[in-house]
Amino acid sequence: MPDETRIALTRLRALINADPDRFTGSYFARLFALDPTARELFPASLTHARGGFYRIIDHVLEVTPAPTGHDELVELLAQLGRDHRKFGLTDYHYDLAHRALIAEFASLLGPAWTPTVATAIGQTVTFITGVMRGAAAQAPGPALTPARIVEKFQISREHAVVRLLAQNPLTYLPGQYLEVQVPQWPRAWRMLSPSIPANNAGEVEFHVRAIPGGTVSRAIVQDSRVGDVWSIAQSHGTLHVEPTTPTTIVAGGTGLSPMRSILTALCTNVTNPPVHLYYGARHPGELYELPTLQHMAAMNPWLSVTAVTEQRDDPWWLTSLAPPGDMEFPHLIGTLAEAVTHDAAQVPGYWENRDVLIAGSPAMIEATRRKLIIDGASFRRIHHDPF
Repeated sequence: MPDETRIALTRLRALINADPDRFTGSYFARLFALDPTARELFPASLTHARGGFYRIIDHVLEVTPAPTGHDELVELLAQLGRDHRKFGLTDYHYDLAHRALIAEFASLLGPAWTPTVATAIGQTVTFITGVMRGAAAQAPGPALTPARIVEKFQISREHAVVRLLAQNPLTYLPGQYLEVQVPQWPRAWRMLSPSIPANNAGEVEFHVRAIPGGTVSRAIVQDSRVGDVWSIAQSHGTLHVEPTTPTTIVAGGTGLSPMRSILTALCTNVTNPPVHLYYGARHPGELYELPTLQHMAAMNPWLSVTAVTEQRDDPWWLTSLAPPGDMEFPHLIGTLAEAVTHDAAQVPGYWENRDVLIAGSPAMIEATRRKLIIDGASFRRIHHDPF
């Protein structure tokens, strides 16, 4: 790569990083000025779209002039292309995005926008849109699968279990999460983890908590009804249990969903490695899946379960089905991070050959991950979805 191009790309990245909000705002203004109907592809709030767009452009401008990382960049852009099928993008939309991005880059570089730089950056933008549209064209299966709510259970004021029947069988692995759009918030996509493995009937179940300030999650818990039709798109994620590796699973609240799917799939195997699940919540009454886990553990000696709650008793408005101890589960009081490292301290070298899977709130994941590393677990063997 010529030095002039390398310098221009580095300069362009620095200009964008100096004011990401101005860059993304200006880009989307150019895009919608070229074709106002493009605004209909996005949700009412552009906050998530602008943030994601900035991070991708920053990564491209960082990797392109670097000597390594190009294969990973191609795969990232290809995955984006497959993901963007759900928006109904056509070649016209990719051409539109190409024009808007070139115009924005030229405006940022000003006098440094020489013919050589224009050619090189034009090739970079063509590379972005080309990989994305090519991957989208080659992606198997439909971009979207409609799924209708057939059952909904209100677990508490903040939790609901939603069961749907998809028009076509869904394809995802146990432990993965799916892109979901609900009719109450069109074009606002969220990631939800199925609590059961995929099956040929197209059945899928989600456990949802109404996050404080969360518009979509609150709409699902409070407003969704039997008969509502959701749209389900791509699957993501790599959480799984290795066939011969002892594994500790840490699940907080609805973070049990992907782990429940994994455990359900493992129950169909003849043999499994030892798996120890720590299932946590603030109060005992929020551990609503303990009866299901009791049945699993009773029939599968490789599975052990420990209940963890921050409070010993339930508040007046919440009633446990049965105390964890009555279901013969160990019951620890404290945080999940404290519980999992407390038990491991009783066994020297406990973390040496053991994987750890974590799911739950970002704060819980980070606190548990930090405590595990301090306790001696290898960071390479701690796995969780991005948050």
